[in-house]
Amino acid sequence: MRVFGLWIARWFGCGLFPYGPGTVGALGALPLHFLFVRLSLGLHVAAVGLLTLVGVWASDCAVKVLGTDDPQQVVVDEVAGTLIAMTFVRGHSAWALVAAFVAFRLLDIFKPGPIDTVQRMRPEGLAIMADDILAGLGAGVLAMLVP
Repeated sequence: MRVFGLWIARWFGCGLFPYGPGTVGALGALPLHFLFVRLSLGLHVAAVGLLTLVGVWASDCAVKVLGTDDPQQVVVDEVAGTLIAMTFVRGHSAWALVAAFVAFRLLDIFKPGPIDTVQRMRPEGLAIMADDILAGLGAGVLAMLVP
């Protein structure tokens, strides 16, 4: 089961990309976003929430399999954060989607304020996901300002 969790944590291989695996993982979320926007808003939010919970479990599996607290190849957190940010601007302009993506990546990379603090939580799977959840929420709010 842990190997299956590692597979999800790496987002089906996106996390194994040698350069910028976080960005590759975030890009790997885009097909899901375009699938989820076909759902009602409630189902869309539920699907993103479920994926986020699965991400906590998968990240925890990856920590146990790989033996390190925050493996760089775990990118399910970027997938969840991207989906959270883009859910805020569902049905908005393409520019708002781009803004959500870019804002998420910037917040995830620079981790201002509480985004940095929450990554010290326990268990490790939650810590891996928490900063990206906050970055996704922040990016979504920022992207709503884009016409």
